[in-house]
Amino acid sequence: METNKKKKGFFAKITDGLLTIPREHKGFGKQTFMLAKDDLIKTYKGAIIGPAWSVMKPLFQLFVYWFAFTVGLRGGANRQEMGVPYFVFLMVGFLPWCFMSDTISAGSKCIRSNRQFVNKISFPVSCIMTYTTISKFYVHIFLFVLSYSYLLITGMMPSIYNLQILLFAPLMFLFYWCLTWSLAPMSAFSKDFESFITTIMSGLFWLSGVCYNSYTLDSEVVRIILLFNPMTYFCNAYRKALICDQWFFEGFKQGPAHPLWENGIFLIEFVVVVFIGIFNYVRLKKRLPDVL
Repeated sequence: METNKKKKGFFAKITDGLLTIPREHKGFGKQTFMLAKDDLIKTYKGAIIGPAWSVMKPLFQLFVYWFAFTVGLRGGANRQEMGVPYFVFLMVGFLPWCFMSDTISAGSKCIRSNRQFVNKISFPVSCIMTYTTISKFYVHIFLFVLSYSYLLITGMMPSIYNLQILLFAPLMFLFYWCLTWSLAPMSAFSKDFESFITTIMSGLFWLSGVCYNSYTLDSEVVRIILLFNPMTYFCNAYRKALICDQWFFEGFKQGPAHPLWENGIFLIEFVVVVFIGIFNYVRLKKRLPDVL
């Protein structure tokens, strides 16, 4: 009987959350987008070039990684991956990584950083995670325009396969937006959890296939494990759309791949993230004012 009650409680919270979160956003659309813009400006307040640092930082990191893997590790300036120059391969994988890492880092801290909205202002808590994610997506769009322009100039674009970005970009936004529904409330309750998120981010970079082709790794076990990493999924998805000229349901042409497994695993993970995010948000939101 106790088990049944627990299950009923879980699904009751899911049902409540599916109704509550959209209801909380109703009437706050304009404010949410304004706060997203203000959040971007606030992050770089006092800097001479302001929000431009949101672009300068990833560009510098991209150069450092390219230099390390082509010069420092003697990969060769003419090194290629997936049939394109290594710089292009790295740039396209780095593009979704910037959004994913920034959203996880900022999303996990957003409630604690905006406690005034929880304690003093009648503002829906779920909208805090929304405008934080939108703020990072603004940067992603600008970086995408720069990256795509580079690909156009170098003659690699356009292609009909590029249209898949219209699927992958919103899907990535939704996945990590829903992830913040868990990360933000849990980080508000525990600084240790927030520190844990910060600690693992650098490690996740090397486990996400940003700098290497996860499809052609020697170890089949590692290749299969990486199929369960949603970050790897989006890095490969962007590469399929922009440089590999293939559809997301196709296997990778230059090495072993499991398209059905890859997409199926991600779909399951997406549903799990949505359900757990809703559950954690509904479970913890009423206690946030006391904690903060």
